[in-house]
Amino acid sequence: MVQRARFLRPRRRHRLRNWYVNFEHPATRTEAGFDTFDLTVDLVIDPGLDRFAWKDEDEYAHLRRLGIVTDAEHREVELARGQVLAMLADRNGVFADAEAWAAWRWPLERCLSGP
Repeated sequence: MVQRARFLRPRRRHRLRNWYVNFEHPATRTEAGFDTFDLTVDLVIDPGLDRFAWKDEDEYAHLRRLGIVTDAEHREVELARGQVLAMLADRNGVFADAEAWAAWRWPLERCLSGP
């Protein structure tokens, strides 16, 4: 079941390159560590939040054809897609503070000084 989408903000040359929404099952703890299941479909959003593109939809469709992603899971993915697009359009949720996130920097002096 899709319970959330994870938002990553990769950085290159200290600038926000893009927002990345990864659709996945929640991680579960096991004796060996953690089990994860990436649903393959992702959303890549430009830093200004004005353009986006779906990624790996062909792989997702293949998982659907194979029955790896069930009809129930597919409905949840579609619901999650709609929720993310609504947050993007309304600039709420994680996108409410997009400018602050884009300007954020690691405090290198704290990172380099150690514990």
